[in-house]
Order: sequence, then C-alpha cells, then structure tokens
Amino acid sequence: MFFHKQELQFSASPAKPDAVYARRMQEVLGGQYGEITVAMQYGFQSWNCHIPGKYRDLLYGIAAEEFGHVEMLAIMIAQLLEKAPVEQSEQAAASDPVLGAVIGGMDVQSAIVAGAGVRPVDSNGNPWQGSYITASGNLLADFTANANAEMQGRLQVARIYNMTDDPGVRELLSFLLARDTMHQNQWIRAAQELRDEGVEDLPVPSNFPLGREQRDVAYEYINFSDGAAAAEGSWASGPTPDGKGEFTYLDGPETSVPMPPPTQPDPRLYGTDAKPNIVDKAAGVVKDKLSDK
Repeated sequence: MFFHKQELQFSASPAKPDAVYARRMQEVLGGQYGEITVAMQYGFQSWNCHIPGKYRDLLYGIAAEEFGHVEMLAIMIAQLLEKAPVEQSEQAAASDPVLGAVIGGMDVQSAIVAGAGVRPVDSNGNPWQGSYITASGNLLADFTANANAEMQGRLQVARIYNMTDDPGVRELLSFLLARDTMHQNQWIRAAQELRDEGVEDLPVPSNFPLGREQRDVAYEYINFSDGAAAAEGSWASGPTPDGKGEFTYLDGPETSVPMPPPTQPDPRLYGTDAKPNIVDKAAGVVKDKLSDK
C-alpha cells in the first residue's frame, strides 16, 4: 500500500527559469541511471525478494526514498520550465555554437506535449524504459548492480552540477550527490554482508554445482588483445575474490575448434543460401503441402 505525503525530502527551488538546463536534468530523472530507474529497480527487487527481514526491508526503504527523489527532480524541472520563454532557449543556443549543435535549446516536447512540464524521458527525449531495471531475485547480483547504478547516477549528477551556477539547483544536486554516496556504500556493504553471512557468495549463483563448469578455465585471464599490460593486474595472478582458486595468465587462447557449416533455415523464410532459388522454391512448396496434412 502506498501513501503520498505532500512534502519534499529536501528543497527543490531554482533561482531562475532555465529551459535548456531543464533538459539536461531530464537525464538524471529519466535516463538509464536516473532516479526513475533506481526507484523502480529497488521496488521490483523488494517485490522479488524471497526472504523476510533486513534485506527486504532495506530494499523497501530505499525504493521509497528514491520515489521521493523522482518527485524532487520532477518539481525542480517543472519550475525551471515554468516561466522560461521560448526566446530564452533560442538565445542560449545562438550564443553558444556547441550548445546549439548538441542541445538545440529546450526539449520542445516539454512545451508541446507537457505544457511546460516534466516528462519521464532522458535528456534526448527518449522515453524511460523498463528494460533499464535489474531485478533477478539473486540479492548479491542485484546489490552489485545497485552499486553500479548509484555510481553511474552520481557521476551524471556531478557532471550536470558543473553545468549550472543556479544556487537552488546546486543545493538540490548537492543533496542528491550525498545520498548517492550513502547508497553506493550501503549496497557495497550489503553485498559483503550477504557473503559474510553465507546467504550468497561468489561466483553468482553460488548454489550452481562448480563441478558442472569447466573448472580448468574458470580462473584463466586469456589475453585477446595485442596489449600486454593487463598481465600486470591482480586479476592475472594471485588468489581469486571468491577464495576458490588462483588467477593465471595466458597470452592468447590455447584452444580452437572448426567453424560449423552455415545454417540452412526453412526455405519459406526466404533467406539467401547456396542452393539455387528454384530448389528452395520447390522445397518450400513441398513443406507447405506436407504442413497442410
């Protein structure tokens, strides 16, 4: 059950309208690593969680917080658009050739479609997609994905922080940067706690029998590049993070097998193959007649 409280977690008021910057802020709202994504990702992970207790409660709580961040950004973007005349975005694009070429002013659909409002899109106007979400049901895999999402999101917020001098916008972004800092540390610690408690472990999924994989290649770093410096990394020698093996380094693959012959799909799919067209056509007629029986 969801309830909405008509308060914000933190201030979200710009000093002045800025339709061009509003478009940039759409990325950290509706982009792949924006607040809509993490809110929905943590939500679906909580609904897919199979064990009661602290891990599910963690997901529920942070999902709810992230929905609040969606609201703060949406309100900020709407205020940036509220009193911004069309001429403002045109002048901004005209004064900066790079901005004019790359940004092209405000997102015109924010005016035409949303009436100077916010939309669930990224900075290019691409609709937010459910395919951005990771919710596998495996908590170690999901918490690791969550840490990555917070890192990518914080990176983007830090970048747009430096694209404005509006004190009200920077105040909100400063708050979101701090919460992203917390959430990165939180998910990394939660992932480690799963391992420490034996709930889940590396390699994910840890319950899959290791005897069913080809263990002789499980910890080989195979260099498929003409660069040699990767051999210097800790991933090329020494103990593995899962504690079950030792890394080794191979300067290129040591195995190969012949390429199988080209596939021969049903001739009624009309792909081009080595057989004469008349042969494929006759085969298709025969298959049609047989399928009718």
